[in-house]
Amino acid sequence: MKSIYVVEEDLPSAWERSVCACWDSGESIPTEYDRPGVPGSRDVTAFIHVTQPFKEPRIHRAFPGGLEDLEKYRLEVLHGVHDHWIDPAAGKWEYTYHDRLFAYQIPGGGLVDQISAVITKLKAVPYSRRAQAVTWQAWKDLSVDDPPCLQRVWFRVSDGKLNMNAHFRSNDALRAAFMNMHALTELQLLVAKRLGVEPGEYVHTADSFHIYGSNFKEMEAFLLTTRTRAKEERTFTTAYAREFFVDGCNTLLTESDLPEDKRAIIEQRKTELVSDGDQPGN
Repeated sequence: MKSIYVVEEDLPSAWERSVCACWDSGESIPTEYDRPGVPGSRDVTAFIHVTQPFKEPRIHRAFPGGLEDLEKYRLEVLHGVHDHWIDPAAGKWEYTYHDRLFAYQIPGGGLVDQISAVITKLKAVPYSRRAQAVTWQAWKDLSVDDPPCLQRVWFRVSDGKLNMNAHFRSNDALRAAFMNMHALTELQLLVAKRLGVEPGEYVHTADSFHIYGSNFKEMEAFLLTTRTRAKEERTFTTAYAREFFVDGCNTLLTESDLPEDKRAIIEQRKTELVSDGDQPGN
């Protein structure tokens, strides 16, 4: 087993360095999804520590997808705007992270909002080691085709700031990890605001942090970008991305099956984004 340890101040630097470290140090390991003739993935266990996850620039330009997709994913994780797509029997989604974190299904019936429970715990005992939320449902996730990659999130307040650890069993380093990290730090910010504290440091751990063999050519282009472009050419600020985040909200609002309560959440988010963009300096 190979492992990497990355410490950086900002999110795009941490992601970029961790992907490069996976490429450089990863061992070749087959996956359950390999097609004939495709090489094994580059695979490491990763420990990625971001000391200032909200320092700008906050977005890496090379993450797969567009800025609109980043906002849509944020709204999925924090607010469950696509929880209504969960229907394995109909061939739809097995789960969403929002559903598992905010509406965890207990065997025998009943739901638990784990994030609200975490906030209640930290208000009572900010230094508690018990403030975590889990996604894995052992009674079924070993046998489904698409079990959750994120396993748990853990929080603790230290020096007046909310620190957060996220632990993945499996994480696509190149094509998924940045969006995961961005959305989960947004979850960290949400919890911090409800606690009335500032967000602190973020640690991202992945048991299998990997680059699929089918993405090796894409990885070569990524490496070329990191070697030939200055940092300001490889990143976006949140202020720059804001209008694209609004576009992401608008796209979601066109979905015909969007529940009305989720529509209201997206409209509120859109209003906040537009208002922030109207502030001096933005």
